[in-house]
Amino acid sequence: MNEDLRYPIGKFIAQPFSDKQLQEWLIDIKNLPQHLENAVLNLDAAQLDAVYREGGWMVKQVVHHVADSHINAYTRFKLGLTEENPTIRPYDEVQWAVLKDSLELPINISLTLLHALHSRWHYLLSHMQTEDFLNRTVFHPANNKQSSLWDLLGMYSWHGRHHVAHITSLRERMKW
Repeated sequence: MNEDLRYPIGKFIAQPFSDKQLQEWLIDIKNLPQHLENAVLNLDAAQLDAVYREGGWMVKQVVHHVADSHINAYTRFKLGLTEENPTIRPYDEVQWAVLKDSLELPINISLTLLHALHSRWHYLLSHMQTEDFLNRTVFHPANNKQSSLWDLLGMYSWHGRHHVAHITSLRERMKW
């Protein structure tokens, strides 16, 4: 069986609303910064410059990408809560990953940002009502798709775990 290194935890699968699922996803959002920090703990410069798979990003780019993506996610939730089905702005994550900040800044900058961002985001999510998750939506023009905030929460819960697994599976394969 060939492991697909692009999806070490599998692809995202939407889930129906349940209080149990909500609590699991909230824990994922709350703990992602610490899990990411643990994933890169004690990696040296050469290891941070290693790609997690052929054609993939360097570990340091993955860390910066998670920060970029989750800044956008937080903004998308705020827009979804304050506007009627707002059109959210897509961005070219591949181009963002090759900008100087993603290539040259120390990863602790993005890790620190993620700790603060996820504290605010988790607080916001924890104070949303079930109806907010199910009835508030955003429209993504690149996908031509309307998504509920519930679906977004699931996707970003998965997204964080997905990228942590890119790093931890690389560490396992390389015996770091």
